[in-house]
Amino acid sequence: MNTLLNIVAKILSVVLYPLFVPTYGIVLFCCAYSMHVAPLAGVWMAVAIIGTLILTCLLPITAIWIMMKKGEVKDLDMNDPRERTIPYLYSALGFGFWSYLLVQVLHAPVYICCVAIGGTLAIGLVAVINRWWKISAHLTGFGGLVGGLMSYCLGLGAFPTWGTLCLWLGISWALMWARLYLNAHTPAQVCSGWLLGLTCTFAPFCILNYVL
Repeated sequence: MNTLLNIVAKILSVVLYPLFVPTYGIVLFCCAYSMHVAPLAGVWMAVAIIGTLILTCLLPITAIWIMMKKGEVKDLDMNDPRERTIPYLYSALGFGFWSYLLVQVLHAPVYICCVAIGGTLAIGLVAVINRWWKISAHLTGFGGLVGGLMSYCLGLGAFPTWGTLCLWLGISWALMWARLYLNAHTPAQVCSGWLLGLTCTFAPFCILNYVL
């Protein structure tokens, strides 16, 4: 039983690896926007999705792989907080270019731009916080996705269904359990990571629409 639980926890950690989440998000957002608002051009969607994959996933992972080859990082999970600072900074740089692509080049819908900017802020804060405390990047990433989905619903004036809310929270709790089961973090670190990601991607949209 313990072996099975260990496998499940590792699968969740890999599938919801922080650098994969932005690509999941942009696919969901593009599909949802096309279905509920107006069809997006196929070329636009392709550039947005491929650009997201390259800038927020492939480039940071390549940097981490090079550091692994040099012996500066042991593995992609980077359980030692001291190994995380430089990879997180590379990730923040990629996220910054991603935000520029969506805002200035593609002129993406406002909620997508807010999520990209918030995601960049979140990874930057994680890089800083990590120097003193091992906040969960996994939960920051998924919390950011949940915040982005909330921004999308708010932008359309549609409250998510209870089933949708249960799905978001269920996956969040499953990922929290996985990180705790693998002894990668403490309860405070996973909860703080989720709240940080949620706040960073949800707050910009709220500020833009209800404060400014």
